[in-house]
Amino acid sequence: MNETANVEVRGGFDHIPKHVAIIMDGNHRWARKRRLPGAAGHRAGARNVRPVAETCADRGVECLTLFAFSTENWKRPKREVNLLLDLMRNVLEKDLDELNEREVRLHIIGDRSRFSSDLQMQMNRAEALTRGNSRMTLNIAANFGGRWDITEAARSMARDVRDGILDPGEIDEKKFSGYLSLGEIPSPDLCIRTGGDHRISNFLLWDLAYTELYFTDDYWPDFDGENLSRAFGAYFDRRRRFGRRA
Repeated sequence: MNETANVEVRGGFDHIPKHVAIIMDGNHRWARKRRLPGAAGHRAGARNVRPVAETCADRGVECLTLFAFSTENWKRPKREVNLLLDLMRNVLEKDLDELNEREVRLHIIGDRSRFSSDLQMQMNRAEALTRGNSRMTLNIAANFGGRWDITEAARSMARDVRDGILDPGEIDEKKFSGYLSLGEIPSPDLCIRTGGDHRISNFLLWDLAYTELYFTDDYWPDFDGENLSRAFGAYFDRRRRFGRRA
């Protein structure tokens, strides 16, 4: 949970948000605009993950959280779901070494139980390989949903209370946030959604309580360093009051 809630800041302590979250949307519409099959849009979106992550690391972002696959994405046609899972495998295979060379730590959040054993093994390998890196943490939200995250946290706390590990009187916001997928990582300063929709679509429901939201009509495959600069500029121009009077 963000510990700066009692301080008014203008765009954080500098113009670069320390934790950026991105809802990567618009792949299918990007392809349709170019009269390409939807699969081409998803492939273009997957190729954009590494350059955006590297740009964030180069600009001083300490933590980047990408919404890659939601709990609701299983409702899509099976062929599309399989493609998304294959692209996830490809990112873990082809981009991992370069991210590791840039000292990026990879962390997968979400329910892995529905993924195949080989994909789970790839995730475990990627996390193990990059565990010692400290330049930037890249959280990939896969089979993730904000409601799922809160439910799982409540279930874990209930077990600890039952087992005598946790006193119910000790439960507060900080304690609860420690049970969430992002744990003690400070909440996102800025959440970017590409693709033109103005909603958070069951992303980090708890963590985004005081996050600055930035929406752009640009589709995710087109989102680059220039787009990122505009988002950071908008963030810098805002006053973050955390409930305090202006």
